[in-house]
Amino acid sequence: MEDLLRELAPQVLGVLARRFDDFATAEDAVQEALLAAATQWPVEGVPGNPRGWLIQVAYRRMIELVRAETARRRREDLVARREPDDRRVAPAVDDQLTAGRDDTLVLLFLCCHPALSPASAIALTLRAVGGLSTAEIAHAFLVPEATMAQRISRAKQRIRDSGVPFRMPEAADRAARLAAVRHVLYLIFTEGHTSSAGPDLRRVDLSAEAIRLTRALHERLPDDSETAGLLALMLLTEARSPARTGPSGELISLAEQDRGRWDAAAIAEGVDLVTRALPRGPVGPYQIQAAIAALHDEAPSAEETDWPQILALYEVLEARSGSPVVALNRAVATAMVHGPDAGLAALTELAGDPRLAGHHRLYAARAHLHEMAGDRDRAVADYRAAAARTSSVPEQRYLTMRAARLAARTAPTEG
Repeated sequence: MEDLLRELAPQVLGVLARRFDDFATAEDAVQEALLAAATQWPVEGVPGNPRGWLIQVAYRRMIELVRAETARRRREDLVARREPDDRRVAPAVDDQLTAGRDDTLVLLFLCCHPALSPASAIALTLRAVGGLSTAEIAHAFLVPEATMAQRISRAKQRIRDSGVPFRMPEAADRAARLAAVRHVLYLIFTEGHTSSAGPDLRRVDLSAEAIRLTRALHERLPDDSETAGLLALMLLTEARSPARTGPSGELISLAEQDRGRWDAAAIAEGVDLVTRALPRGPVGPYQIQAAIAALHDEAPSAEETDWPQILALYEVLEARSGSPVVALNRAVATAMVHGPDAGLAALTELAGDPRLAGHHRLYAARAHLHEMAGDRDRAVADYRAAAARTSSVPEQRYLTMRAARLAARTAPTEG
């Protein structure tokens, strides 16, 4: 039932937002309808038309909320436009409101409005389109529920103040807004795949939700090659998840993973997506990252990975994105092709970038390359520095363990 409600939530919200052109109030009404369903359906059973049931309940609550808002503000113009007639009743389930139209894509564009910060857009997308509760979102990002509720409330208010109608953006604005939608979905997936803080390496609910929403976006925009690339990247990355942790939840590096545990079906789908997307063009950063992920996933072993091709792709990606994280990955790929000294030289150039200053990934990459070069003392120091700078408990344990193992090998023996 939880999965059903999560699937239906954006559809019902789209119906009400389109009918009343008031996203914020519609979202509140839908949340109350979902709560009513979660309370009543386990007792009374799931209705024959659950979507119609939710629309009816949310529609009634929407009328109540609009009437209360009208009375509170006493705005004559709002009364004229929005106050429902007392004789008006909720529509029947076969009314035009319950037609098969799916407004999920419109909701995605609305929630990823450029007026919102990425953090607010992520929260609002997960709530309105993903169907996650405020408590679930707050837990995922390790903030109090009240803080997340305020963030979502402010995001809805900004959308209301912007006066954006509930419809797809005009063609001139659509490309930029689509880029924002993809970016938000990518951020949700990234946080789910490797949590930035907390005791767990992954937030499976977030990564799964990002894949679901991106798949829905791809289904509605099948000719958009960069959306296909984003979906491929998610599938190819998530395919390795079964082998990323050991029995006790410990992190296992890519080179040490049991590739037999990788999700072969997800890899096949991801490879097919990126293979078909690349020739269509234009080639964007998500397609390039997906191509890199495909090279890792298709390699029979770590030793047989096509590092020269990966390095070439990272060079193209860095030239297009200017991202310091991409530059970091390019330095590691350089080491795999030309040796650790070349990789360390590339990292030295990055050390002055303020965007990477103090970032644990810089220290972790440098530790790995020092270890490759046989400089155990420096590797130990950098592993420990990296561990001290990450908020992820699994990453802290992994980095600390690497340092301890190297230190044990370098310690002098007695006698």
